Amino acid sequence: MTDAVIFDVDGTLVDTDYLHAVCWWQAFRQGGHVVETAEIHRAIGMGSDKLLDHVLPRDRDRSGDDALRAAHTALYAQYWDRLEPFDGAGGLLRRCSRLGARVVLASSASATEMGALRRALDADDAIDAVTSSADVEQSKPAPDLVEEALDAAGVPADRAVFVGDAVWDVRACARAGLPCVGVLTGGVSRAELLDEGAVAVYAGAGELLRRFDGSPLAG
Repeated sequence: MTDAVIFDVDGTLVDTDYLHAVCWWQAFRQGGHVVETAEIHRAIGMGSDKLLDHVLPRDRDRSGDDALRAAHTALYAQYWDRLEPFDGAGGLLRRCSRLGARVVLASSASATEMGALRRALDADDAIDAVTSSADVEQSKPAPDLVEEALDAAGVPADRAVFVGDAVWDVRACARAGLPCVGVLTGGVSRAELLDEGAVAVYAGAGELLRRFDGSPLAG
């Protein structure tokens, strides 16, 4: 068994990626920006600092950025008590923990959003540490969050595996030097994840749990 498994949360363990896309779409409309939801969806997984620069003009008046973030948070908060984990998500965390791996959550979500995600997962008994965007200077695809999670796990990169749903996860892992296992539940294709360097791709947490013994998580 690998010494630590680090999990992204949005789109990987909890079904939130499309909720985020719609909430950002509405926040942008409120701020006077028209952005297609497909473009927003492809940026989900980045922190808001990177997402805004990815989908909006870089030469924009940035004085409205905080209002956009606040609008997204307020819109998304309406779903917090209705968030649903993916099938097998809690079981996967517990399987890793029972086999002796350190289980760390590493998400670009804010600390308050992370609280809602953990309540949805209902698997705190299997979680050893949590890192969020509040703990780092830059969000994914920068490696900061992954490196912070490795520090929290207390293991080197060659003794850990990351599980994520976005190309931003794979890129962050490549920069941090650890393998990334992809899942399809965030809406990114298998080919894209593999092309970015994912070492394996599964349909979701449930399939990864069922095929655990032959997966990179088992070492």
